[in-house]
Amino acid sequence: MSAKSFRETTLDTHRLHPETLMLGYGYDPNLSEGSVKPPVFLTSTFTSPSADAAREFFDIATGRAAGHNGVDGGLIYARYNHPNAQIVEERLALFEGADVGAVFSSGMAAIATAMLAHCRPGDVILHTEPVYGGTTALLKKVLPEYGIRAVPVTDADDPAAMRAAIARAEAVGRLAMIFLETPSNPLIRLADIGLAAELATECARRGGHRPIVAVDNTLLGPIFQNALGCGADLSIYSLTKYVGGHSDLIAGGVLGHRAAMTPVRALRPLLGGNLDPHSCWMLSRSLETVTLRMTRAAENARIIAERLVAHPAVGEVHFPALAAAGSVQRRLYEAQCSGAGALMSFDVGSREAAFRFLDRLGVVKLAVSLGGTESLACHPATTVLSGLPAAEREAIGVGEGLIRLSVGIEHVDDLLADIERALA
Repeated sequence: MSAKSFRETTLDTHRLHPETLMLGYGYDPNLSEGSVKPPVFLTSTFTSPSADAAREFFDIATGRAAGHNGVDGGLIYARYNHPNAQIVEERLALFEGADVGAVFSSGMAAIATAMLAHCRPGDVILHTEPVYGGTTALLKKVLPEYGIRAVPVTDADDPAAMRAAIARAEAVGRLAMIFLETPSNPLIRLADIGLAAELATECARRGGHRPIVAVDNTLLGPIFQNALGCGADLSIYSLTKYVGGHSDLIAGGVLGHRAAMTPVRALRPLLGGNLDPHSCWMLSRSLETVTLRMTRAAENARIIAERLVAHPAVGEVHFPALAAAGSVQRRLYEAQCSGAGALMSFDVGSREAAFRFLDRLGVVKLAVSLGGTESLACHPATTVLSGLPAAEREAIGVGEGLIRLSVGIEHVDDLLADIERALA
């Protein structure tokens, strides 16, 4: 069975939309007994049609030769590839117009593999701050042990601040990667992807090396933000979140241009980060409804954010669609995003008030993670960012009264009633 067997993306001159292609692209029922849905291929290894074909498959998989699509050959061994992974990778790539996709056993496996594929001892990664807690630990605790250092930038929407940060990074070593988490978690602040790409090109003109621009696109992609279309080389996902969307799997993904993806895909089997067939099958199921789910959750979030802004018990509300007219964040939102997503944070003044609110919720569940069909809330300072010293949390705007809310697909009136009751 080959995931490359179904390639049609048009009907005559009519180009099919991703919502339609999620139901069949990359899979030919005729190769699987006519099954409408792909079966789960629970096998560790695959036969080769000939000894010479096996040689070619291994040359392609290990990067010694290029296949017909630049990175892939035949099926070999599930640590390299398998049909369920190929189906998901091809469908994910459609959303951002990527040349190549790769799925991983977690979002952190995707981030770590992308960084290790493009960085060497003595290199520097310039990264936005704050970033996801696992990414912070990788940048600040793990990679320095291997000679890869990190330089943070907090104003990734400001050309002067970005140029100054690049200068600091280049004073430390070779700038190998500009890593943007946009919007940031939990303050939902946008970074300028196009600016990062422009500055990466400036770096190349100065020194001959162009750093990779990698974007953690988990919070708005693939529906509301096309990181590759904005200038990124790699678009990285925790597929656990909106793409998986049901809080029942752990997975990650990287999409990108072929040159940037080739070392990522070559390193993945060596680190053992490929995703298992059953989880890939679950992702292919989830991709069929990702547009519906994200659109419904985003509409719920817009209504809730507007209500929170007017509530006397709530201070600042962080949500992209609320950025002030004429501000840099508003310009970025309108240029870079087609929607605001479904994650927000808001301040209720103190830890006591935040805990009281969280303990009174009924419909909204008290849990970390985000992007599922259910609404979830947490207290970032004592959960997802508890590893940061208090002074650092306060410096980046994460106070004791901040609550993070991931809005789901429940009826919005029920969510509003639950939030109003908890704030009362």
